[in-house]
Amino acid sequence: MAITLNSISRSLGFKAPTIIVHGSSGVGKSTLASGAPNPCFICTEDGLGKLEVDAFPLMTSFQDVLDALNVLCTSEHPYQTVVLDSLDHLEPMIHQHLCDNYVGPKGERYSSIEDFGYGRGFMFALDLWRQLLNALFTLRNEKGMAFILIAHSEIKRFESPMTDSYDRYQIKLHKRASELLMESVDCVLFADYKTVIEKEEAGFNKIKTRGISTGQRYLYTEARPSFIAKNRYGLPPELPLSWQAFSDALTQSTRQK
Repeated sequence: MAITLNSISRSLGFKAPTIIVHGSSGVGKSTLASGAPNPCFICTEDGLGKLEVDAFPLMTSFQDVLDALNVLCTSEHPYQTVVLDSLDHLEPMIHQHLCDNYVGPKGERYSSIEDFGYGRGFMFALDLWRQLLNALFTLRNEKGMAFILIAHSEIKRFESPMTDSYDRYQIKLHKRASELLMESVDCVLFADYKTVIEKEEAGFNKIKTRGISTGQRYLYTEARPSFIAKNRYGLPPELPLSWQAFSDALTQSTRQK
């Protein structure tokens, strides 16, 4: 393709948001996504509980997920949001798909992603994650659909080059897959219970601190040392854990730009 000044065009501005929501089990990630406009769920785990939502049958392979996205892309339907629940249950399906379909230069086959050696399997798996992202962004660009990717969190040590290392909540995926997904979407939102710190005398001039959950659930939109998050909309750093609160903040943010 020849690139000239005539190739330049103005972007169309705001598009349907692309979102990752991560947090602990039971905090309300799926409930949050169920409040999005006309959602359709693609589930890789049986985690909907009592939620009454439209959903495909439970996915058992990566190809099933691609087929479901293709159906949404090629069919007429009322859905405005696709929800993938969850990424960390999809990851082993991606790894299995890679092992089932990869043939090495000498005809070698692998039964586990670890068998590739030197982290090569996880590098090859990125091509499948990109295939997933391409399908999702095709839905966004051609159908105007938002997408929400749900994931569980895990606590891992972060080796900072600027400070001492510390623990933080991050998405429960292989590091390379997590980085690819996070850099591709508009928002990475962390869902958690609000915690307050209580201090009390422990004797001998010592102070004991403990975290106490208030039971209130919040959505965090900006990164902190204790968790990964981001957004491209200038949202408030924290919001009540509800789609209405997120939608109102998003509308307010886009009006100000």
